[in-house]
Amino acid sequence: MSTADEWWDVDLAAPSGEQLRPGVYRNAERAAFRTGRSPGLDVSGDGRGCNEVYGQFSVNQIETDTSGAITVLDATYTQHCESADAPALKGVIKYHAYPLSYAYTSDSGDYIGQGATQTHQGATSTFSLTSYGDGVQYNVSGKREYWTALLTPPDGEQFEAGHTYQAERSHGASVAGLDVFGNGRGCNVTGELTVTRLARGDDGAIKAFAATFVQHCEGGGPALRGTIHYYA
Repeated sequence: MSTADEWWDVDLAAPSGEQLRPGVYRNAERAAFRTGRSPGLDVSGDGRGCNEVYGQFSVNQIETDTSGAITVLDATYTQHCESADAPALKGVIKYHAYPLSYAYTSDSGDYIGQGATQTHQGATSTFSLTSYGDGVQYNVSGKREYWTALLTPPDGEQFEAGHTYQAERSHGASVAGLDVFGNGRGCNVTGELTVTRLARGDDGAIKAFAATFVQHCEGGGPALRGTIHYYA
């Protein structure tokens, strides 16, 4: 990457004999000189680089074309020069990558989230989006957790980006359907759903989706709050 004022080179390499895929790569060595089964990392810029690299990186998304050239990349890295306890350089790399993640914060007393906060990304978790009535079913698996969100528009409507809906567990007139459950815990829901982005295929089905939600169980005050990104 270069601009009129600076240039950067980033080299991410899988262990010898392997291909980069989504995941976390720890104990990285300088990419061109990595040994054994160590992954490779080498970030340099404006003529400054490391002789020895200590660090790690995470690949959230990666896609290639038929020739093997990378067409999509979303990654983060932490690099130390010359020793493992040296000050760190941290960075984010995005190339033609759309967000793919699920994050939530659970209030104390919230039954579904049990008061926890967690973020799932492609390096640690898998995601799927399928049609569910006129809406979507979004599934997340990773970090010893399983989550499902069932999201449907009000009766007779379609989801629209930029719209906030009052929501209950089952959709109805002027009420969207919102049901986020995980790890075997579900409840009767009231809350709010905001669709921030969506894209449809030629058949009209939703192919990419982004939203935020606030969900309360059984009319209680504690909330589960979350953000969904599926290639949007």
